[in-house]
Amino acid sequence: MHVPDGFIDAPVSVAAGVVAAGAVAVSLRGARRELDERTAPLAGLVAAFIFAVQMLNFPVAAGTSGHLLGGALAAILVGPYTGVLCMAVVLLMQGVLFADGGLTALGVNVSVMGVVTVLVAYGLFRGLLKVLPRNRGSVTVASFTAALVSVPASAAAFTGIYAIGGTTDIAVGKVLTAMVGVHVLIGIGEALITAATVGAVIAVRPDLVFGARGLTAPLKLRVGGELVDAPAAPAAEPAAAAPARSARKVWATGLVTALVLAGFVSFYASASPDGLEKVAADKGIDAKLKEDEEKPEGEREYEHASANSPLADYGVKDVENTRLSGGLAGVIGVGTTIAVGSGVFWAVRSRRSSAADRPAAEAAQPTAV
Repeated sequence: MHVPDGFIDAPVSVAAGVVAAGAVAVSLRGARRELDERTAPLAGLVAAFIFAVQMLNFPVAAGTSGHLLGGALAAILVGPYTGVLCMAVVLLMQGVLFADGGLTALGVNVSVMGVVTVLVAYGLFRGLLKVLPRNRGSVTVASFTAALVSVPASAAAFTGIYAIGGTTDIAVGKVLTAMVGVHVLIGIGEALITAATVGAVIAVRPDLVFGARGLTAPLKLRVGGELVDAPAAPAAEPAAAAPARSARKVWATGLVTALVLAGFVSFYASASPDGLEKVAADKGIDAKLKEDEEKPEGEREYEHASANSPLADYGVKDVENTRLSGGLAGVIGVGTTIAVGSGVFWAVRSRRSSAADRPAAEAAQPTAV
């Protein structure tokens, strides 16, 4: 659902950019409460994994494909604030390096694919966990449902932005019906991928799934025929506390999986246009872009600023073998995304540590009398 340059006019694109920048700023502060020594590197891995899986378009209808958006997956695995940052990193890498999604439309894409999906998915996910049994199966069910709903919600959000700032005169009702209809089908694929990924992680390391924290129900005892909460166990001595488990194995497994998906499996992805591209072609939303493509190079108003990138269109420039070119581009994308994402999240984590240490340092200062 990457929105290209030219679909939305400049004023609305700027407004969406302001909204996206505000969401990222709020998320930078909120992520400090979500990230710790184990989850900071995992957040970078989540961003890279989403980048890789987004390369795997799957068929959803005749002549139409879809791909993971990833907002639900990110929010459930690493938290909603960190999830927004993951999506922002992925979309920035795709726009700058691969010319996927317009740069003037970056704010639209972050708002629609990042903020909306995260807010809708995580809100629904938490709501479902309040009514479902407190067990791991409920996390998987809630993940599936939240991911399923987040995709058509994102499509509806795009339609709302298009209704305000669309550059072509197309009936909004027709756009909404087409967008939501095809993205419900894409949402099923999103839900399956999200539930499978969350289920796989929670099966081996439930402590690494942000959405599963505090999942264990309190132990109940039957007293006089009634169930009552068991008394809390005495706190363990600090010296006897169990050491934190390393997330290195999960990190390595996730990285290898992302590299294989982007570097090899992506070659077999569907070549059909995705949901937005198909609707844009059928309904005439891309009319201005088609007119622009007929102009000589250098005179095209909507030519992507990164069109000459050596990785544009997910291929390595001057590498003639299509499979090798696409595979190398995918591997480079995964590596770049995990490097940038991990750097961002470690920086956020460091600021949290500095903020936590500051009050203690101030308290240790001698008081003048």
